[in-house]
Amino acid sequence: MKLGIVGNGGIVKTALNVLKDTDIIVSSLWCRNAEKGKPLVEEYGIPSLYTDYDAFLKNDSFDTVYIGLINSLHYEYAKKAILAHKHVIVEKPFTSTYEQAQELYELTRKNNVFVFEAIMSRYSKNYQNIQSVLSRIGEIKLIQCNYSQYSSRYDAYLRQEVLPAFDPEQYGGALYDINVYNVHFIQGVFGKPVFTHYEANIGFNGVDTSGTLIMKYPEYIAVCTGAKDSASHNGIMIQGTKGYISMNSRPGIIQNLTLHLKDEVINIDVEEMQSPMQNEFEQIASVIEEKDTSTMVLWLENSLEVMKILSNSRKEIGL
Repeated sequence: MKLGIVGNGGIVKTALNVLKDTDIIVSSLWCRNAEKGKPLVEEYGIPSLYTDYDAFLKNDSFDTVYIGLINSLHYEYAKKAILAHKHVIVEKPFTSTYEQAQELYELTRKNNVFVFEAIMSRYSKNYQNIQSVLSRIGEIKLIQCNYSQYSSRYDAYLRQEVLPAFDPEQYGGALYDINVYNVHFIQGVFGKPVFTHYEANIGFNGVDTSGTLIMKYPEYIAVCTGAKDSASHNGIMIQGTKGYISMNSRPGIIQNLTLHLKDEVINIDVEEMQSPMQNEFEQIASVIEEKDTSTMVLWLENSLEVMKILSNSRKEIGL
């Protein structure tokens, strides 16, 4: 896989640090401000820098575009890349609305390209192993997910300085920025719920600074809590009639999994050979290289279901 990278924020810098230890080639960078892009191309030896997105997409030195922009720009930049016949990896959340996600899915098929959402938990070996362990805890009754982290931008927000992470017009807020990890975990493991309901703490500009999403299934209930205005112990608990599975880490990265059966506690982690983001990029590269359309479609359809849940939940709170 040969990558063209879009953006120059923190997630892009993290990705570049990971990619330097892989066989994946980064051949070009696009960002709005050339002065902000120059330090990155110099530090990571990226051959070309663009501020014109259309010109960037015409560069044939890369076949895949990685989009690390603010939430509200994911759809626009992904759509242009797809129409330019590039494969696309777009950071979470996949798009701003369910309708946008549907359109990208259709364009993916029409243009014969591969499109992925960069949600690290999906590509984790530990995550993929959970399904094989679930039967050991009997009938599932309750699932609890909590990802709460006091945002580095919340103090500015309290001063009424609104950065994208707390801007409803930019599709910021707790649901889209942080609770999305919980929703992805539940939907990916347990499938589509029959009912959802979102309750949130609302800030001065209407954005959800924290909230809890209920996902109802025929035989059990999942509760997803995400906060940017407060901190908590983070983790996941899957409760069954014969035991439970717990994860003692933030739901964005699937690790520290234990199976609890009566008096027995079993570590069910599967060895991870590299960092979660490296694993993510390498699995995506493998799917593209092998032209594994069925796996890509499965992942993309999961992303669509998550976007449906997120979009409906946002509308519930008036956004």
